[in-house]
Amino acid sequence: MWRIALANESDIDGWRRAAAGLLRAGVPPSETGWATSARADDLFGQNFEVETRDSPTEADAALADSLGELTPKLLLHASPDRFALAYRLLWRLRGEPHLLSIASDRDVARAHAYVKEVRRDLHKMTAFVRFRATRGEHGEETYVAWFEPANHIVAAVAPFFVRRFAAMRWSILTPRASAHWDRAKLTLGPGGSPPQAGDKDDHQNMWSLYYAATFNPARLNVSAMQKHMPKKYWKNMPETEAIAPMVRAAQTRVADMMIAKPHPARPSVVALRDEEPVAKPQAASLVGLAERERACARCPLHAFATQTVPGEGPADAALMMVGEQPGDQEDLAGRPFVGPAGKVLDAALERVSLDRSRIFLTNAVKHFKFEPRGKRRIHKKPNTGEIDVCRWWLDEERRLVRPRLIVALGATALRGLTGKTIPVSSIRGAITPLGEGSSMLATVHPSYLLRIEDETEKREQWRAFLRDLTTAREWLERQAA
Repeated sequence: MWRIALANESDIDGWRRAAAGLLRAGVPPSETGWATSARADDLFGQNFEVETRDSPTEADAALADSLGELTPKLLLHASPDRFALAYRLLWRLRGEPHLLSIASDRDVARAHAYVKEVRRDLHKMTAFVRFRATRGEHGEETYVAWFEPANHIVAAVAPFFVRRFAAMRWSILTPRASAHWDRAKLTLGPGGSPPQAGDKDDHQNMWSLYYAATFNPARLNVSAMQKHMPKKYWKNMPETEAIAPMVRAAQTRVADMMIAKPHPARPSVVALRDEEPVAKPQAASLVGLAERERACARCPLHAFATQTVPGEGPADAALMMVGEQPGDQEDLAGRPFVGPAGKVLDAALERVSLDRSRIFLTNAVKHFKFEPRGKRRIHKKPNTGEIDVCRWWLDEERRLVRPRLIVALGATALRGLTGKTIPVSSIRGAITPLGEGSSMLATVHPSYLLRIEDETEKREQWRAFLRDLTTAREWLERQAA
């Protein structure tokens, strides 16, 4: 009997190496015993140590990957027999190359059942984790969540939360494992215990208000609701306290809706454009301007975005960069350029020796415009009316910062700065006067570089983008000399 002790419960790479070595040695499934280090003492027999000093051969790697997409999720299941099941399938595939297409096979059916359960568990964790605001060891704001997944999925799902909440310090604790993000590095650790409940914080109150606001009594289906949001998750979800009273009041609310008069139609963007805030006193500082921006309801975009995303940077910045609009991550974080396009911009700024902390970053439109597609929010380009409505805020930022140079990132930014529809290609890379002591340089938006599929074209456009930013830096250096 060969004993294989993996590093931990989700050691997928270790299983791949061990499986390749066992196949190479001709060890049948009946002669193997699989366990993690924590349970290795429960097995008896000779240790099997996989040779890892040399990379596995291509043949070994192909064998260990023969299960394709089944492997990662199958091995994250909580069942103790998952490693043995995966190796048994791998062993059988050598003589039965079409094995995975036989749905009635007992091993295949069990593997697919495990994968289905893990997929469901992954989805539930991304949907039902709720953070509570706390204070860290040094007084910094930290968010903690407790979740009880059925399988070993924490390492697999943690990168989702890094992308979703990149600007927060957070920890997700589960009975089996934990994940910690300090805004720079993701760390995985052992399981923990539920954090002390305490009173609800503002974020938990927000979840309750959001759930109550989106609850539609006319479409109430209790069975479907419990199927998609099982009761076992309710104890860690603050909004579920509102479910019982809302269900009880559903029939009454539906009746009231049927006899109520219809609400008047929302004013159009064009009508709202007439309500120029020029008559209001101008803001004395960027902080005051940001507070007023957060209360903006001058176009319908405010009703769907999470929050306004004002500009960010020093009040005396010589360089201002204007993008199109916040993206999904910016909408959640309340800060400009923190998503994928922001990472591209950060890399470019570093390459051309421009310090982001000395740049004022903003957008032509301050609310995230999107269209829902399943559970995702897909970016939708703002129209000219929305750009023009928001232009007043951009002009105010320019008045307060008074930058020497403004870099327009894309056509929307150009429209916001000039009030005209100008192709970026017609003035790209050139320094043009903008008035009020400022000049402008136009280039593409960083998100454009992310959308290019052809690698050669992507490299060429990246170099062109760097040239534009270099032109901006050199111009500023000459002005300061």
